[in-house]
Amino acid sequence: MAGSITRITLSDGSARYRARYRDPGGRQHERRFVRKVDAQRWLDEATSALVTQTWTAPARGRVTVADWADRWLASQTGVKPSTLYRYGNLLRTHVLPTWGKHQLADVTHADVAVWVAKLLGQGSAAGTVRQAHRVFSLLLGLAVRDGRIPRNPAERVPLPRVIRSEPRFLTHDEVERLADAAGAEGDVIRLLAYTGLRFGEMAALRVRRVDFLRRRLTIAEAVTEVGGRLEFGTPKTHQQRTVPLPATLAEPLARRCEGKQGDDLLVTTASGTVLRLRNWRRVVFDPAVRAAGLSDVTPHDLRHTAASLAVSSGATVKAVQRMLGHASAAMTLDVYSGLVDDDLAALADRMDAAARAAAEARVGAVWARPPADTPPNGKCAGQGGGPRGESNPQPAD
Repeated sequence: MAGSITRITLSDGSARYRARYRDPGGRQHERRFVRKVDAQRWLDEATSALVTQTWTAPARGRVTVADWADRWLASQTGVKPSTLYRYGNLLRTHVLPTWGKHQLADVTHADVAVWVAKLLGQGSAAGTVRQAHRVFSLLLGLAVRDGRIPRNPAERVPLPRVIRSEPRFLTHDEVERLADAAGAEGDVIRLLAYTGLRFGEMAALRVRRVDFLRRRLTIAEAVTEVGGRLEFGTPKTHQQRTVPLPATLAEPLARRCEGKQGDDLLVTTASGTVLRLRNWRRVVFDPAVRAAGLSDVTPHDLRHTAASLAVSSGATVKAVQRMLGHASAAMTLDVYSGLVDDDLAALADRMDAAARAAAEARVGAVWARPPADTPPNGKCAGQGGGPRGESNPQPAD
């Protein structure tokens, strides 16, 4: 790149250093500095960006973060409505109050790091801070791809660690107590606790997706409340899956199917409308928890319970992953590592017991085995017939 630095004198007699270069399109860019070293630094940075093909026209980065956030949000066509709604909330609540009036080119890595620390210091949860940072990083990433800024200043910013709370697992007895306390809604409690369905998947389950002959549920749809509206879509991982249906649930679910068409929802409110989690929890679940003598139990804990009961029944991590609809077995291990550790301990005990049984059986077999020098007929050499002990001696010569 052909660049230059020249010293110029202003009308007031002061001196400035003018740095100039041309971009790949032939357009000239210049800036003036009081110190020559600053002019040289600016020119070197521009030269490096052109050589590494990370150069962007300065004018393209003069869009405000607020304007760019609107464009970015409008481009998110591949996400679920609930995700888009959450992105919008994070922008309005955490990102735009700080960054909305800044131009994209003015956002620095250090300032983003300070912003993250400030959010945490103001009492925002670690998970919320990470989500807000991710949204900001995503919209800056689009600005990089669009040639607005040379690099993403939000990348590699130190983020707070999220400490995952311990899942709550109910026993079979606690599940039954909770189901009994729920009365007519007890089958819904059992359905969630024994299949691991997400509440939205259960609320969107249709009659035609219940296979009573094979005892299987096909999970192909979920419903979510977004800004007060119900949105139907694919499950969380966008993947359809099949979940085993315990025989004890077949009869109550069959009663719920009576008089319904294939596309009708299996589980609804008493008036036939779609179940909403907050309403169902307030009217059914929380009162049942209190009546059953339990505490600190949420509807999502029933999903955790399904994983726990499946593992204790001998299910593999892969089977639990498929039942819960996790994206990978690694995710299942990450969430339920404690269950797997307990299962590995039980596995070690079972292997130890099997090894002891095999060793005892081997010792018994050794004691029951005849001596190595005893022929199969039980006679020693020299007794009975044979060259060394024949019953009829040969005649003398």
